[in-house]
Amino acid sequence: MKEKYLVNRKCLLVKWEGKGAWTYTPIPEIKQDKNAPFGWVTVSGFIDDYRLEKHKLMPMGDGKLFLSVNATIRKKIRKESGDHVLVKLNVDAPPNELTEELCLCFDMEPPATLKAFEALKEKERRKFLDRIHSSKSEEKKAERIADMMKELAKR
Repeated sequence: MKEKYLVNRKCLLVKWEGKGAWTYTPIPEIKQDKNAPFGWVTVSGFIDDYRLEKHKLMPMGDGKLFLSVNATIRKKIRKESGDHVLVKLNVDAPPNELTEELCLCFDMEPPATLKAFEALKEKERRKFLDRIHSSKSEEKKAERIADMMKELAKR
């Protein structure tokens, strides 16, 4: 079965004017996440045949997001500013439930820690889980889990 994408269209690569001169394409179909730092939204998909995993869409300043296309990606797809690319994207939805890994961590803590987590409002729980699941490395993930456990133990 063919995967459906939230964004599935040809896009023009544009070069940002001024310092830094990023190459990007606007992605108006996806709205900023008001609960994420800077309104970032994490997506996965493709630019032409290049696979994107956990790539952050960033705000343009006008409420819209853009997909940055760095030199590594441009080199792989052989495209530059002014060229069109096929963009296929879906928003990465972090797990809403406790993963097996987190359950094992809670098992090593006093029962009050899990009770404190379960007593959190949905928005607070989501904030903890999003922060953990957005980690780029296992070390950072472990650090964020430990931070969450310490925070919950104080409650």
